[in-house]
Amino acid sequence: MVSDASQSSAAKPAPAAPRKRVRDPEARRAAILTAARSVFAERGYAKATIREIAQRAGVTHGLVVLHFSSKEQLFLAAVPGTRDLADSVRGDAEGLAGRVAHAYVARMESADSADPFIALVRSAAGDQQAAKALLRAMREESIAAYRTVLTGPDVPLRVDLLGAHLIGVTFSRYVLADGPIAAMSAGELTRYLTMTLDGILFGSAGTAPASS
Repeated sequence: MVSDASQSSAAKPAPAAPRKRVRDPEARRAAILTAARSVFAERGYAKATIREIAQRAGVTHGLVVLHFSSKEQLFLAAVPGTRDLADSVRGDAEGLAGRVAHAYVARMESADSADPFIALVRSAAGDQQAAKALLRAMREESIAAYRTVLTGPDVPLRVDLLGAHLIGVTFSRYVLADGPIAAMSAGELTRYLTMTLDGILFGSAGTAPASS
């Protein structure tokens, strides 16, 4: 005969195995980027904080830093600009200036205050340290992209000159919106930029390309 204690023990269900915590790094990364776009658009680059971005994404501050090492890298990953640079640079060297000019103008014509160039110009006026950090991050991303097409020891210098030129155009046309550059049509700007960028990248600036 089985004792009552044995019966009780046999009838008692086995404890459930502890549930494993579901980890979805890609979903969390996507949530961080979505939150970052909102915060950067609302606060501007200089005033946005990783802490607020983490709160909106529903993750910890440390997780944001784990995915993106700094606010600068998070910004570049979240907004258009250097994020899309690799696509516009990709191709042969001969058409590089035209591809970059076209991509820049197309993006900037519909850009908002979170665009990297606009954010850099505006943050420079109020927070030079933030602007320098963003510029360094943009420079590193840009040099890496252009090295897939350009060769030579002076690639960093050429890329830095190109960036400085586009920052100046951004300031005149898209921040102050005043002067001949601001008055150009998008097509005219693209043609002139193709000429000047070609000169910076390859030292072959000449007369402005004819209208197509």
